[in-house]
Amino acid sequence: MKNHLKSIILSFLLMFVYFSYAQIDTLRGMDEKKKIKTGWTFGALPSIAYDADLGFQFGALANVYYYGDGSTYPEYLHSFYVEAAYTTKNYGLFRFFYDSKYLIPKHRLTVDVSFLPDAMCDFFGYNGYQSVYNDIWRNSKKYTVDEGYKSRAFYKYKRNLFRFAADIQGTIHHRWKWNVGIGLLYYNIDVVDIAMLNKGKKPENVLPDTIKGLYEKYVDWSIIKKDEKNGGLHPYIRGGVTYDSRNKEANPSKGIYVDAFLTYTAAFQDQKEYNNLKLNLNFRHYIPIYKDYIAFAYRVGTQLLLVGESPFYINNYMNTLYIQRVLYEGLGGGNSLRGVLRNRILTNGFAYSNIELRLKVWKFDIGKQHFYLGFNPFVDIGIITQTYQWNEKQIKEIMALNNPEDNIADYFKFKTSDLYRPHISAGMGMKIAMNENFILSVDWAFPFDKQDGASFTNFYVKIGYLF
Repeated sequence: MKNHLKSIILSFLLMFVYFSYAQIDTLRGMDEKKKIKTGWTFGALPSIAYDADLGFQFGALANVYYYGDGSTYPEYLHSFYVEAAYTTKNYGLFRFFYDSKYLIPKHRLTVDVSFLPDAMCDFFGYNGYQSVYNDIWRNSKKYTVDEGYKSRAFYKYKRNLFRFAADIQGTIHHRWKWNVGIGLLYYNIDVVDIAMLNKGKKPENVLPDTIKGLYEKYVDWSIIKKDEKNGGLHPYIRGGVTYDSRNKEANPSKGIYVDAFLTYTAAFQDQKEYNNLKLNLNFRHYIPIYKDYIAFAYRVGTQLLLVGESPFYINNYMNTLYIQRVLYEGLGGGNSLRGVLRNRILTNGFAYSNIELRLKVWKFDIGKQHFYLGFNPFVDIGIITQTYQWNEKQIKEIMALNNPEDNIADYFKFKTSDLYRPHISAGMGMKIAMNENFILSVDWAFPFDKQDGASFTNFYVKIGYLF
């Protein structure tokens, strides 16, 4: 995480150097007409980091906005977002996103095309706290093999995801909208490629290639089925309604946003049992406290499996009508429960809440670009609402037959009290925004329970507010 912090600082420095040719003026006392943006604006940042397992990351992201004559500012007419980043160890993201309320008159169109290779995707088992997390097994910086360390790849698997999504929104009446979308998710899943990760490493940093990870054990124990263990192709269609009274989208200071929608996901041939229908409900409320400088914001949402069966790799994909961030995974991680291990809560249905106090502490100009610096302390909460049904007897029998060296208590807690205990985290965010819409977000968070992660150095660098 220290390496991620370095990349954050470097990104900020490069961002300000890029605009340093201009003289800084505060917004206070400015003529209101000068605050309105017209025409095209451009924001760009490098993407530089290093990770012991994933290697050196290099890339860039850019967001281009078109405001026309400025009559709709801070809302834009068109937005083009492009991001490309890759590492020397096969982890990266490649994304194009387009958003417009004016290409199709009186309708909003969003298009997303993304390819997300992940050499070390997190997997901590099913049903949250019912799956035991052992930090000692994967933390080589704190523990040795003699103390119980297994491998940094123990809670990982390989996942490559291709996504296409196209969504259209129209007006029912005033603030009520209808939404229809189509998309495609293609998952390619396998065990971690240890040989690739070990390539070029010093002997003391080599990952063991004889230790099975948790994903492999779940396959051996028949918890992960044969027809889902390697992923699959899943087109989907969704539809729903929204109510939106927010004064702006990027960082509202007042208003309510509500959506309710259904997503039907298809599957074919050997995976035909994984046709399913899911329901999503979301409520967001933004309460002004002091002008445009202080606001209280909270979000409550749920995702439920209504009909059919959903493969494990899709159950940590959080459906959304508007793909603002590159990937919405839940629950756990920077896109749902900050500070909690990514994908810690893998289950059929879940509910969550995010609570923030949003502060703008400094508004200023660099040339013709308008900026503000903000902070947002927050609390995130997640709970399970629909569980995976364990066959405890069968699991014990298979473990005794195939893995007699394993202690079932090291992997499972079948008590119901562990199932519905909430996962809670808290932290602080910092935001640097340009022209209200291009917002660089840095969040730091920590979990309340060690079963959700033993680290207090969880940093996340994203674009935009969480909600």
